[in-house]
Amino acid sequence: MSIDISARVPRRVVTGMRDGKSVFVSDGAVPNAHLHQSTPGFMTSVCWATPSQLSLPLDRGDPSLRGISIPPAPGETRLMIVRFPPDAVMADPSFDPIAADAEQHQYLPGLAQLFEREAPGMHTTDTVDYDIVLEGEIWLELDDGAEVHLRQGDVAIQCGTRHAWRNKGTVPATMAFILIGATRP
Repeated sequence: MSIDISARVPRRVVTGMRDGKSVFVSDGAVPNAHLHQSTPGFMTSVCWATPSQLSLPLDRGDPSLRGISIPPAPGETRLMIVRFPPDAVMADPSFDPIAADAEQHQYLPGLAQLFEREAPGMHTTDTVDYDIVLEGEIWLELDDGAEVHLRQGDVAIQCGTRHAWRNKGTVPATMAFILIGATRP
């Protein structure tokens, strides 16, 4: 049996406390996972978010519902899972960059506005990011075209630098991103 990876969204299991005991609070698909229609194979999701002042036990509602700003404020965090289709998807004559941009603005609030029009994919966030390749391979591009090829299991630490993710391969690449909001002097 073949599994269509482009249609799979991450499963999220959340634990908590009830009556002094640990319990499963939820178990299911990430509520804000989005399969981008204008960019086939592109999937984004914010699995969890924390405020700048975190205390336990967590007794508030789901902090990562649709509409949350992707870049966190200083001290806040975001856990994202993103599936990048091969770059060939964006090079296909049927690809509509205007529709893709509109969809990103709707489902990636705060982040879509940071993408540079003159350098597609390039962006800078005020965050320190722990980036882990879960499946596939991807290229991390920095200024002046400098890049590094990352494979499954590799980790990149982004320190507020201008960058883009490029999937030069032929299969989707899935990554986990932990973003920690920071300030610049």
